[in-house]
Amino acid sequence: MNYDCLIVGAGPGGIFSAYELTQKAPGMKVAIFELGSPLSGRHCPIDGEKIKSCIGCKTCAIMNGFGGAGAFSDGKYNITNDFGGSLYEYIGRRRAIELMEYVDSINTSHGGAGTKMYSTAGNSFKTKCIQNKLTLLDASVRHLGTDINYVVLENLYNELKDKVDFYFNTPVEKIKKNEHGYTLFTKKGEFCGDKCIISVGRSGSKWMESVCADLDIPTNSSRVDIGVRVEIPAVIFEHITSELYESKIVYRTEKFEDRVRTFCMNPHGIVVNENTNGIVTVNGHSFEDPEKKTENTNFALLVAKHFSEPFKDSNGYGENIARLSNMLGGGVIVQRFGDLERGRRSTRQRIEENTVRPTLSATPGDLSLVLPKRILDGIIEMIYALDKIAPGMANDDTLLYGVEVKFYNMEVELDENLQTRHEGLYVIGDGSGVTHSLSHASASGVYVADIIASDFNKA
Repeated sequence: MNYDCLIVGAGPGGIFSAYELTQKAPGMKVAIFELGSPLSGRHCPIDGEKIKSCIGCKTCAIMNGFGGAGAFSDGKYNITNDFGGSLYEYIGRRRAIELMEYVDSINTSHGGAGTKMYSTAGNSFKTKCIQNKLTLLDASVRHLGTDINYVVLENLYNELKDKVDFYFNTPVEKIKKNEHGYTLFTKKGEFCGDKCIISVGRSGSKWMESVCADLDIPTNSSRVDIGVRVEIPAVIFEHITSELYESKIVYRTEKFEDRVRTFCMNPHGIVVNENTNGIVTVNGHSFEDPEKKTENTNFALLVAKHFSEPFKDSNGYGENIARLSNMLGGGVIVQRFGDLERGRRSTRQRIEENTVRPTLSATPGDLSLVLPKRILDGIIEMIYALDKIAPGMANDDTLLYGVEVKFYNMEVELDENLQTRHEGLYVIGDGSGVTHSLSHASASGVYVADIIASDFNKA
């Protein structure tokens, strides 16, 4: 079948590309190909009772399907150039912010209007961080919550389904350049298009590498973030989360001068499993609905590792650490901070007697047998640094879940239009290595769609 534009991946980048194309060039024939299921068909079998941990589904419903890996996240859209990607390096700082604000307007008009926008601007907490060798990054944050995020995605799908052809449960096996554009090869047949947008997200990193190799598209080695997810009583961070909600705090360790940062903060949220390429890691969700809130807050502490020559496989490094956790714990490991400091593994009895009740059923164990010493030392340093601005953080009963790994695609060589060396082939979202967040990925989708729509309307 022939289309004007083929989109690979129905995550935020692919969704906002399709949305913008239907708005700016309604005459275009557009198709989206997605490895996973429609939103209504995305169900993780873990119920907390009969099935308590990941069973290794062939296609992870949490990571794949309409909405991408962000569909069941807590729906935080950070409007900033300080973190979340380097989109501004390609399109300019002002344009990047304008597009993120435009994405926010679409989200609010599709079900997110009642949600709150937080901001670090003029916040006294920033001064307190500086006084304790911590840095609070600037951002405006729209928090949709997992439940409202789902509603927004549902409304976007309902608007798009009659304007765009969706091919769910249809992995693209290969992309080839043809005389007029590009051909996608799938088990459901071959599909041709004049333009092609690739937006496969982090979970498509290995596939993206194979596409770049097949089409001779240069890439640069990237980084991997490795760490743990912390779970504490919500009251410890209440003075921060009530005002900022998502606080991105960075610390430079004294011992190695490594950067450790907080990531994905979920006030009154839950800790969840995540399956990436068959490896079980940990993540967190939070909800806008008061009835779904818990007494705990969770967030990640991550150490960024950048590799230089001759080593190039940063994702492989992170995967092997995660596999070690899976080997020892059968999945995610949980450990009390007090046990870690005393050099002993946590036991089921100690977890049951812990004052912080875990929201994820994980295997009690010893994270020092999994995480490299340098990374673990940095995390411990960060916990004590955070304890100065949030007393109680370094409590013995603080829970640490491991491992949390944030995989980044190798950075694909792109021009200022996010186009590869092949005309009409664009790579956007986290699969490009350019963006690392919902807001940046969505903005990149709008940006490329505007270019394609303009060319179509001129023809």
